Order: sequence, then C-alpha cells, then structure tokens
Amino acid sequence: QVQLVESGGGLVEPGGSLRLSCAASGSTYNNYGTAWFRQAPGKEREFVAAISYGGGTTYYTDSVKGRFTISRDNAKYPVYLEMNSLKPEDTAVYYCAADPWVRIGVRDVGYAYWGQGTQVTVSS
Repeated sequence: QVQLVESGGGLVEPGGSLRLSCAASGSTYNNYGTAWFRQAPGKEREFVAAISYGGGTTYYTDSVKGRFTISRDNAKYPVYLEMNSLKPEDTAVYYCAADPWVRIGVRDVGYAYWGQGTQVTVSS
C-alpha cells in the first residue's frame, strides 16, 4: 500500500503562482509513475501532467503547457506541480496519482493510488 498526500493548494489571484506537493509513504514506491489530475465543480476529472518514475519524461495537457511544470528529484517523492500564470479556469481540486505499472499515463483508471486532493482557487 502507498499513501499519497497533496499539499500547497490555496486561493490565488489570476496570474499568480502556486506549488503543489505530493508526498508518499508506505511500501517501496520509488519506481512509480506519478501524475496530477484535477476536477472542477460539475466537471469530470481531467489529466493535468505526468512524470516517469525517474523524472526523465514528462507530459502535459495542452491547456497547461508552458504554465505548469511537474518535477521530482530522481525517483524520489515529493512530486511537485509548479503552477504559474494561473487562470480562473484552473480552479479545481487537484489530485496526485501513482502506479508502479504506469510510466506516463493520461487515463485516471490506470492509477491505483490516489491522494485526497488539495483545493486550488484562482479568483480576484
């Protein structure tokens, strides 16, 4: 079992920045691909960004390319999501997900382990 805990969410004005963290604990988890998803009120959960277990490969949804950066130090946790130039449409609960069989995955059904989520609100 792996436990994931997100932190770093909050209220920020449009154009501002936040850094989310995903910490892991439990059994050996250093070879887990990890991703961030988000879910806005009334909408389905959507993929945001993913990183391979070694950190050498990343992938982003088009709407966040150039604004968000996912990172990790080698195969370690935490996994970070640096979010810049935030927009009101980025408002959502952000979830960290991990799985030992996923290198880079954009489908939420591919991830076995999930955190509880952290709220990000972009508003003036």
